[in-house]
Amino acid sequence: MKNLLFKSVLLTAVVVMAFMTSCVSQKKILYLQKEQMSDSVTSIDYQNKRSFDYKVQPGDNLYIRVSSMDKNFSEFFNNSGTNNMGSNGSGSNSSGNAGIYLNGFNVSDEGTIDFPYAGKIYVKDLTIDEIQQKIQNIIGEYQKETIVYVKLGLFNLTILGEVAKPGQYQVYQSDINLFQAMALAGNATDFANKKNVKIIHQTTEGSQIVRVNLNDADILANPQYYLKPNDIIYVEPLAIKRYGFTSIPYSTIFAAASLLITVLTFFMYTSR
Repeated sequence: MKNLLFKSVLLTAVVVMAFMTSCVSQKKILYLQKEQMSDSVTSIDYQNKRSFDYKVQPGDNLYIRVSSMDKNFSEFFNNSGTNNMGSNGSGSNSSGNAGIYLNGFNVSDEGTIDFPYAGKIYVKDLTIDEIQQKIQNIIGEYQKETIVYVKLGLFNLTILGEVAKPGQYQVYQSDINLFQAMALAGNATDFANKKNVKIIHQTTEGSQIVRVNLNDADILANPQYYLKPNDIIYVEPLAIKRYGFTSIPYSTIFAAASLLITVLTFFMYTSR
């Protein structure tokens, strides 16, 4: 009888320890680990030069503004954009005045925009700087001393997986980094595999998948730290969630296990 009680207590303790080790450790939760800090160092630099060489694709929206000494000439161009962006964007992160992005030129399926005087201008697979120079040359044929400004009017992001608010987000700024994207989606959950986050880039040939580690501080120097328009971010779940441990009420299990161990120990000693 004593042997059986002892084995029961031992088995219960093993089960409790197994559940305890199933919890997610802080090492898997914390961002920016291994930042090489010391007590005598208050800051550390991570070099990461921004490079925005995105090539415009069909469906993109361009904000184009023409500045000229001739006020009527400028107003004619600046009031010609088609406001097709709507107000149903789900993203809440806005840098500066989002209104400057709302009157834009949509890139057609053929890769063109309809621009006053010039008609259809082919912009597919061109960078923002290349489009700006192309329009500048066209406008210069009609009016001297003009300046053309071009920006990407809408920055689309799709964030999926282990985040609080997965979905598609529209960002009214020229660039965004990975942590800003995580903030848009309400941050990653405790069961997110931050060591293996997938970023799917849309390219002219198709799609490209890259993997990044948000637990490592070196991500700040990674070229993938800054996102591109139409990127898809997929945060995979940890293996612990795939085994279904997230739905288990740990506090109830620990309380029941403790009570069982106490009862078994009591009977073991009283049966001597």
